[in-house]
Amino acid sequence: MSKNGINLIILFLILIITQVIICNNICLFNVAVPIIFIYLIIRLPMTLNINYVLTISFIMGLIIDIFSNTQGMHALSCTIIAFVRKPLLKLYIPREEDITDGDVSIKSIGFASYFKYLLSIILIYCTCVFVVESFSLFNIYRLITQIISSSVISLIIILGIDRISNKQREKGL
Repeated sequence: MSKNGINLIILFLILIITQVIICNNICLFNVAVPIIFIYLIIRLPMTLNINYVLTISFIMGLIIDIFSNTQGMHALSCTIIAFVRKPLLKLYIPREEDITDGDVSIKSIGFASYFKYLLSIILIYCTCVFVVESFSLFNIYRLITQIISSSVISLIIILGIDRISNKQREKGL
């Protein structure tokens, strides 16, 4: 197993444990829940086969569902973002040659493209989770508030995690 594979497994475990123990117990202003475990799906190499990406994403969402008692909401949402991540990246980066390596990061695609890609993935995920959770559009104001606030807090935290992990990778080189 390569060094990159071992790093992804360690990241998988750290993000799952952090989400279950810390982030699931945080609810800012009774609407915003930080969702950080999807960072692994975002960080998966673009050269990885879609079948592996869908499987890893589904298993990751299923583990969160088991520990959060959410009946498949996260597994569904993770599978959806795993399915749309490559087309979204191609939307923001028209040529795959622009990615310097298979890894998607600020360093490889630039801040503007990475920010748009990250924001799109997080918005899709939060929309899917909160629409399935509410299962109705009765209180649309609360639903939109949950989606936007959770997306913003998740975006800020994931950008911070990405910055820290990029510094660690640069030190390792």
